Amino acid sequence: MSPHLSTPWRKSTRSSTSNCVEVAFTTNHTVLIRDSKDAAGPRLTVSPAAWTGFATPAGRWKSSSRELPE
Repeated sequence: MSPHLSTPWRKSTRSSTSNCVEVAFTTNHTVLIRDSKDAAGPRLTVSPAAWTGFATPAGRWKSSSRELPE
């Protein structure tokens, strides 16, 4: 059974192409990640802590000079 979404699927506001991922949060406290080109395809399920652990450094990298954070 699929979890119910508590937020709609969304992609980064910095995405200008269809080559990105979309993220949605569920009512059972998980984060779903999918390929924006294949909405019916497989989804990766992670905890909110895992998503924050990924998204926070990725946001710093994206907004900087594109060098990986140390």
